Amino acid sequence: MAQEIVFDRELESFKSTAWWLYVFHGLSLAFSLGALSFIPLIISYLKRPDTAGTFVYSHHSWQIRSFWWYLVWMAVGALFIIPVITFPIAWMIWSIAWIWKAYRLIRGFLDLNANKPMPG
Repeated sequence: MAQEIVFDRELESFKSTAWWLYVFHGLSLAFSLGALSFIPLIISYLKRPDTAGTFVYSHHSWQIRSFWWYLVWMAVGALFIIPVITFPIAWMIWSIAWIWKAYRLIRGFLDLNANKPMPG
């Protein structure tokens, strides 16, 4: 019984950390277009091994993948900013990437609150 209580506290601590990381990723997306997401990214990399064997592990992986794919799509959009003619394409790519990242943060946040692991 005592071990179960300790595990529950530890799991709640892991869950709380992942929750705050979602919040920081969201704030970064809202106020810096994701430029400051490298801070919660580093924390996710550091905290993920501690959560091995729990559903929270999948949330750290989800946040890490979300960051890297968002960065890739922002870089692809940047390729279109140079020629003036394709500038609207850059904004379209960036907008889609922003919406995609917002979706992943919201979905992860909701699944974390429901104690559900993330896919893949």
